[in-house]
Amino acid sequence: MLIGVISDTHIPERASKIPEVVFDVFNDVDMILHAGDLVSQDVLRELQKIAPTKCSQGNMDRAYGLNLPKNIFFEVEEIKVGLNHGEVYPRGDTQQLKYISLEMGVEVLITGHTHWSFIKEVGNVLLLNPGSPTVPRLSDPSVMLLNIENKKLDAEIVKIGDPICKALNFESKE
Repeated sequence: MLIGVISDTHIPERASKIPEVVFDVFNDVDMILHAGDLVSQDVLRELQKIAPTKCSQGNMDRAYGLNLPKNIFFEVEEIKVGLNHGEVYPRGDTQQLKYISLEMGVEVLITGHTHWSFIKEVGNVLLLNPGSPTVPRLSDPSVMLLNIENKKLDAEIVKIGDPICKALNFESKE
């Protein structure tokens, strides 16, 4: 299963639209996960045109009155995955994110909130953050692709601002 992961789009609050290259990157995905701060249901509708989309509630979603679940749990090929905005302070604190994963009972926790991408193992938990394609902080705009196959998960950060990626040659994955 190929999964597209995106977070912190902040449309129309801080950006006007999702960059077109994101739709190209997500073209063949089976599912899209949005880790919060979409701010408008219009973003969700756009993503759902590509693939079924799940979205957790971010801090800005609450401010804009979007009623989304705080935590989403699902299992793919016996891998337990959780989706949560990851609203912890300081931003991206891996110990607090690990505790969220333990509370959810997941092996993989996908979060946003930081606006920068990362793939980190903390103990027996894999923490994933796709960054932001529209308002990155101290990093390139990015999304993430997850491939779950034969009970293995492969996560790749796709820097969407990279000229190679813009030309749709996705060799720019980390």
